[in-house]
Amino acid sequence: MPEAASAPAVRATIGDSEFDRDTALTRRAPGVYDIDLSAGWTIISAVNGGYLLAVLGRALVDTLPHGDPFTISAHYLTASRPGPAVVRTDVVRTGRTLSTGQASLFQYDDEGREVERIRVLASYGDLDALPDDVRTTARPPAIPPLEHCFGPEDGPAPVPGSSALADRLMLKLDPSTLGWALGKPSGKGEMRAWFGFADGRDHDPLSVLLAVDALPPTAFELGLKGWVPTVELTVHVRCRPAPGPLRVSIATRNLAGGFLEEDAEVWDSAGRLVAQSRQLARVRLG
Repeated sequence: MPEAASAPAVRATIGDSEFDRDTALTRRAPGVYDIDLSAGWTIISAVNGGYLLAVLGRALVDTLPHGDPFTISAHYLTASRPGPAVVRTDVVRTGRTLSTGQASLFQYDDEGREVERIRVLASYGDLDALPDDVRTTARPPAIPPLEHCFGPEDGPAPVPGSSALADRLMLKLDPSTLGWALGKPSGKGEMRAWFGFADGRDHDPLSVLLAVDALPPTAFELGLKGWVPTVELTVHVRCRPAPGPLRVSIATRNLAGGFLEEDAEVWDSAGRLVAQSRQLARVRLG
């Protein structure tokens, strides 16, 4: 599988990378964690929902006896912003193969009142203990080789402050899903890309939580513009990713009443389906 076109001279490693540092939490008390949400994972001023999900996912790794997210569902209640936040977790149930927990992230408003930003319910297990038997009709998305795809660096100069998230990623989009960038959206509601970290870090189950929500919105290819805030996002992690870039495919089939769904698949360099997700998002019409 291809590597990033401009791979870093020194590759970051899992546990020692910008992503790991920016999702690290400080345990204040059992089930209570402090974190400073980094402005490096924003688009304009909005903190990326996949980054937030990874933060809460990491808190649950510390809380639960199992270390890998199998399924995690998040409701985004209010918009998060860079800066201090508190995460609180609870153990719902522990079992031999699966443990379930919940977590919420809070920040303070301008009057000093605590506001819940995001709440998740998740089940964790051990991905390495799963059997090897795979029976599937799913196939990896057909994306041109990485060197034939395009990233933010190939387009016009970004709006100041808008590229923080993109600067931390190796994101190369399938040209057939780039009509929106040329003023000619396809109307198909599809987005496909090669996905990795700019510092060369390989992927793990927590970074997959970021991958499902890091591409441009499919709404762009439907001819819509502007922010597409996530209302709910559920991710199923199916196996531990192999080293190398991921292929991410996202599709929307139905936009109605100002809301759309995004169904995502994430494939690793070994051609395995490592994660699936569905989110409900709100769009601005007109």
